[in-house]
Amino acid sequence: MVEAAKKLLTNHKNEDILYEIKSKEAVKVFHMPIIWFAVILALTIVSIYTDNLPAGMIGSLLVMIVLGETLGWIGDRTPIINNFLGGGAIVAIFGSAYLVYSGILPESVTTSVDGFMTTGGFLDFYIAALITGSILGMDSKILVKIGARYFAPIIGAVIVAMGMAALVGSLSGFTLQDAVLVITLPIMGGGMGAGAVPMSQVYSEFLGNPPSYYISMLVPALALGNVFAIVFASLLNKLGNKMPSLTGNGQLIKGFEMEKNESTFDIQKLAVGLLAALVFFVSGNILGGFIPLHPYALMIILVAMAKIFNLIPKNIVDGASQWYQFVAKTFTLALLFGIGVAYTDLNAVLGALSIQYVLIVGAVVLGAAIGAGIVGKFVGFYPIESAITAGLCMANMGGTGDVAVLSASKRMELMPFAQIASRLGGALILLLAGLLIPIFL
Repeated sequence: MVEAAKKLLTNHKNEDILYEIKSKEAVKVFHMPIIWFAVILALTIVSIYTDNLPAGMIGSLLVMIVLGETLGWIGDRTPIINNFLGGGAIVAIFGSAYLVYSGILPESVTTSVDGFMTTGGFLDFYIAALITGSILGMDSKILVKIGARYFAPIIGAVIVAMGMAALVGSLSGFTLQDAVLVITLPIMGGGMGAGAVPMSQVYSEFLGNPPSYYISMLVPALALGNVFAIVFASLLNKLGNKMPSLTGNGQLIKGFEMEKNESTFDIQKLAVGLLAALVFFVSGNILGGFIPLHPYALMIILVAMAKIFNLIPKNIVDGASQWYQFVAKTFTLALLFGIGVAYTDLNAVLGALSIQYVLIVGAVVLGAAIGAGIVGKFVGFYPIESAITAGLCMANMGGTGDVAVLSASKRMELMPFAQIASRLGGALILLLAGLLIPIFL
């Protein structure tokens, strides 16, 4: 009897140990058991701090994937941050920015990642995959039905954002000129390259100081607005979960669904999808040499026309869709880590942290979301998707901000519409800046 009891107790303990092992194996990071990921993380850290990290793409991509997935995993499991502040997306961005700001990440690694993101074109590589795959994977009727109506919520976002900035600015002691020209326009201007930089040149032409002087004024608003856009995107996702009638769960317009891709995974199709994304991106750049629009905008037009007129064979459409899904699942947190390193200046963000300034920036971003959501509903769009794309993606840092906002809202399939807001909407803001500066000054 005693022996039987001991045997039963031993078996019970063994079962507990096996259960504990299986439970640990069930926790995964980057689709692998956490123990194995921890080994890879340790090896990556050793390579970084012993100066044995390979230069170029290999070292940069390793650091971005491993540290990006680590920060994202932490952010998605940290209370309050995971529910209200953007979760893994915002921790990946600002965690990496802090590693640079504090000097924890060696300068050689920072330089390598920065180069891979900018001159190496990793951001373009990622966005090209998302634009091509998501548009070719749509029902072509969506593209026809949306048409010029999409500019209605963009205009609504700009008007309400300016109104909110003027109201909060007047209550907090800011002049109308500062609230609109220095804060609102750069936030709504489509990021650094397509927004703040050309806007500083517009200001320089009218006001006389060098462009660098105005960039130093515009960047804090842009950076802080990007933070608010990510946070509000996460909150809109929560709102959609609680009020399903307000959201299409990633679909912008009512009555249409994404085409169901019945094709099975195929490595050859994946390669075709990669090639399609690269060709469409290059084609947009070729047209950009003749047409005064951003290459992303031209790429969107090309892919949309190819889809509407059914010019692309099914195997290429399937490949582009599969490649888009692979890139989105594999590289998103890596890209967000790179955004934090290459595009997020914590000095600029921290330097702008006065209560009045923060309130106005928050009001601009909130106004953009409200304006786009309300007007979007009137033209037949789901309010939450309209607020995210035509509102928050107007108020972020362009392509980098689009990735962060859509990741935080869990709606990466909306990338084409986010890019329309960032690129064409940003061009609208530059035009508006040229019209408003003489009026205010």
